[in-house]
Amino acid sequence: MRGELSEGAATEAEARPKRSIVARLTTVLAALLVLTVLTAPYDFGRLSPGAFVRIPLEALLTVALLLALPSRGSRLVATLAGVALGLLGLLKLLDLGFSASLSRAFDLVLDWALLDEGFAFLSESYGRPAAIGAAITLAVVAVGLPTLVTLSVRRLRRLVLRHRTGTTRIVAALVVLWVACAAFNVRVVEGVPVADTSATILANGHGFQVRLRLDDRKTFGTLIEADRFAETPGDQLLTALRGKNVVVAFVESYGRDAVEDPEFAPQVGAVLDSGTSRLRAAGFAAQSGFLTSPTFGGGSWLAHDTLLSGLWIDNDQRHRTLLASDRMTLNGAFRRANWQTVGVMPAVTKAWPEGSFFGYDRFYDAKALGYRGPKYSFGTPPDQYTLASWQRLEQAKQDGNVMTELALVSSHAPWTPVPPLLDWADVGDGAVFRAAGRGASEERRRNTTQIRADYRKSIEYTLGSLISYVQTYGDDDLVFVFLGDHQPAAVVTGENASHDVPISIITRDRAVLDRISGWGWQDGLKPGSQAPVWRMDAFRDRFLTAFGP
Repeated sequence: MRGELSEGAATEAEARPKRSIVARLTTVLAALLVLTVLTAPYDFGRLSPGAFVRIPLEALLTVALLLALPSRGSRLVATLAGVALGLLGLLKLLDLGFSASLSRAFDLVLDWALLDEGFAFLSESYGRPAAIGAAITLAVVAVGLPTLVTLSVRRLRRLVLRHRTGTTRIVAALVVLWVACAAFNVRVVEGVPVADTSATILANGHGFQVRLRLDDRKTFGTLIEADRFAETPGDQLLTALRGKNVVVAFVESYGRDAVEDPEFAPQVGAVLDSGTSRLRAAGFAAQSGFLTSPTFGGGSWLAHDTLLSGLWIDNDQRHRTLLASDRMTLNGAFRRANWQTVGVMPAVTKAWPEGSFFGYDRFYDAKALGYRGPKYSFGTPPDQYTLASWQRLEQAKQDGNVMTELALVSSHAPWTPVPPLLDWADVGDGAVFRAAGRGASEERRRNTTQIRADYRKSIEYTLGSLISYVQTYGDDDLVFVFLGDHQPAAVVTGENASHDVPISIITRDRAVLDRISGWGWQDGLKPGSQAPVWRMDAFRDRFLTAFGP
């Protein structure tokens, strides 16, 4: 019996150091998690090791409060602080993701709907299993991070109270160091002060954002009503374009960087310069400028809304408010002036409520275009097929007084390989593209250089398709306007890129270009660095004014 007790005591003695090591390691990991959440930047452009070298004032104040309170009060404060810090960590992750892809912070009021859009994007681009996996991961992080942070803060509270005297001295020293760093504006990384209050700044910023969004509902409603063309009769609209076949084509992710970034400009510029020469030989002329898009890296519908409504639509709240209004869009102006209006949207694969607002006389979604080939990029047919199908289903049957809104999406993220341009007579139902392979099945693990190269090639492909279409099918009645919807994501443009996108007008009718001579646009398909820049919401009114009586 005595031997058994001795063996038990020995086993317990051996296990005690192991438990101590595990406990210390757990405490270290808890401290690292809390510090990481507190000091992590929420702007992707500032994400670097040096950005974590900070002294967060919020942590010092919380520890001081824990030291000052009785045990029960400190336990409650630790729990509340842990939950708040965990939620702050989630908000930072969302801000990091949005700043990397859309070059802006997450919108607490409006951006939850984009989670559904993100799921659809992943499903179309990488398959439903990948989208489900991403959704499960997001759910685990959403629940797990606040839980782990809260448990970590509670564990650190016990450490603080157990070493009260030492903790008090450390906090006092760090407060002095924080004040000194604040006084001398000490920074390890530019824009990231060591004396840190970023958690408070982040919370205040999003709080202001929420108030701004709530106030904007009323403000935007007033802007919708202020429409100088709302009561203009149809016989006084677009009189200078009577009998014309007018096209407004949005080119996905065709931004200013495509024509100015040294990595893209030589090749994309060559396509545009060659296209200008080829079109000139066919009797066409073109002029180009820049528009500032309300969105960046995604949210194409916001750019469509803005250009066509003449209103600055930079968030989904304004988008929904616009759809519920009777605002006259550019499409609506053509329809009031007795044009037939057509919508061609190859990326629309399900119910699309925007269609009823824009009021097309005829609408072609992915199903109506009848594509029988492999999918490319964002689960869509290649742009040459979209143009060929539109020509066969619509353009070949029309003779002027038709306005088409067209979306070209081969240059949509994730910028998978595109097929070669074919002879238009060979496009058929798209089955011919199978010979080129399925772009979306190519190797998806690409570095930034490869992604940027694939982006450039997709822009070249779409512009080449568009130019070839005009050269092949264009006639004296064609007025073809094409523009980018937004710049591509920051992985392509880098940080702090502009929101500008190129816009061009192509026509054989010199009188059409004479009407916009006051715009100061430059000749050709490629706008230069000195070309005029307008906000995109200015286009509708300028267009209606230029081509009115």
